[in-house]
Amino acid sequence: MYYPELLTVVGPTACGKTALGVALAEELHGAILSGDSRQVFVGMDIGTGKDLDAYTTERGSIPHYLIDIVPAGYPFNLFEYVHLFDEAYHEIVSQQLKPIFVGGSGLYVEQVLQTRPMHRVPPDTALRQELEQLSLADLRAILSRYPRIEHVDLSSARKCIRAIEVARHYAQYPEQYQAYQEALSESKQQKPPLIIGLRLARQEIIRRIDQRLRSRLEEGMVAEVERLLDEHVPADTLIAYGLEYRFVTLYLQGKLSYSEMEEQLATAIHQFAKRQMTWFRGMTRRGLPIHWIDGHQSVTYQRDRVLRLVKGS
Repeated sequence: MYYPELLTVVGPTACGKTALGVALAEELHGAILSGDSRQVFVGMDIGTGKDLDAYTTERGSIPHYLIDIVPAGYPFNLFEYVHLFDEAYHEIVSQQLKPIFVGGSGLYVEQVLQTRPMHRVPPDTALRQELEQLSLADLRAILSRYPRIEHVDLSSARKCIRAIEVARHYAQYPEQYQAYQEALSESKQQKPPLIIGLRLARQEIIRRIDQRLRSRLEEGMVAEVERLLDEHVPADTLIAYGLEYRFVTLYLQGKLSYSEMEEQLATAIHQFAKRQMTWFRGMTRRGLPIHWIDGHQSVTYQRDRVLRLVKGS
């Protein structure tokens, strides 16, 4: 996919992405597309930091998409996200609004922004269950029987299984592989999208994370997780969502004290922010350069800096 009208804002958690995105939407007559892998879930509000009030400004309400689109516990995946993003983008453009993509979930963001096409191959549950019993070496041997497919990651068993799934599908439907190759060739001629990154000193990120965590706990984050459990969202699913939902669930199960939960959760979010920055730096190496601006400056400064970049792009 290629989204020529898209303006993107990325950065680590708690860096102020939403505030900048909204400020840009006000100036550019825009709408926000969320690039957060957990804000898609209904009822997961405090823990994911949806901050829906931020989309209401003195000038009115900023349209926002890809938030609250599936129930908590639903097995949402990247394939579905990319499909829904594509629909939302074209809806925004059809309304003559500027699409502004704001998010920190690196995998989701990069999958949308990369100009090379996505392998639109649906999951094969039976095949996955069969292949999960094999070693990484065995999986690579199976994959070698198929024609080589570009841009396939073989660094883990899970990724190798996906590669086999894709290769097997294309062997069965060669016309789809030909369509993918044509789209790939076209994508190599396209200009990389404009991506803005908010950069903060490590200690400032930690300070903001800790302050925000205290606020979320005071706002009722524990009660939110209790409600999700009462609504029969499985505890294992909440734990798999990670961070806030993992540690609060462990606390509610009696496996952590409140102080242990708060301390371990803060440490986990600090580590997550570090991983986000590592991912974003890698995006530049993978052909998606990011224009970094100072996240310590005011939102007005940030907005004006981005507007100059937009004008020059």
